[in-house]
Amino acid sequence: MSSNPFTLTSPTRHTQVIPLRHEVQVLQDMAQTAGFGRKYVKAFVSGFFIAVPVTVTALDRLAYVARVEGASMQPSLNPQGASSSDVVLLNRWSVRNYEVQRGDIVSVVSPKNPKQKIIKRVIALEGDFIKTLGYKNRYVRVPDGHLWIEGDHHGHSFDSNTFGPVSLGLLHGRASHIIWPPTRWQRIRPCVPPDRRPLFDGRGSEDDGDDVNDDDNTK
Repeated sequence: MSSNPFTLTSPTRHTQVIPLRHEVQVLQDMAQTAGFGRKYVKAFVSGFFIAVPVTVTALDRLAYVARVEGASMQPSLNPQGASSSDVVLLNRWSVRNYEVQRGDIVSVVSPKNPKQKIIKRVIALEGDFIKTLGYKNRYVRVPDGHLWIEGDHHGHSFDSNTFGPVSLGLLHGRASHIIWPPTRWQRIRPCVPPDRRPLFDGRGSEDDGDDVNDDDNTK
């Protein structure tokens, strides 16, 4: 586990959020084992305990930063592989009403492991018809109250092509910016790969190939 309180770590196909609360125990251990300035460390930890509930509440409702590790979202995230991990801003407030659009990169609670959170791209919304990649059904209509999510690195992603549509109730946050490393700083705009657009959207209209992305809707 990383010592950074705002860390999103993962094996190759998963993404896991490490809560800030876990870092409190680390500081406690430091206070117990430090031989120099122990009482000052303890005083800091006591003050930290007071601040943590307020901080965590803000994080739960607004946003937080997290590091992404793994290959499932390459090349959009971590394009340099294991040599450099992107740090993203996850906006929780923007998804408080479960409102997302096709192409958004989102963090969701893993349908297979509720202790993990994974980061993927929204490919289809409720009512959309999608051609799957290796799912048990070749074509799927996304049920009401669900999303179809995929990693950009097909074949290296554990996503809806494995576990099917994901309930909106598992939505955790939307990645809005890459904030580290400095050379990668940018706003993350929604974009669906041309070959992964829904065959029909929830309104019953067929994709005509003219809508490359939804950037204009994010201003």
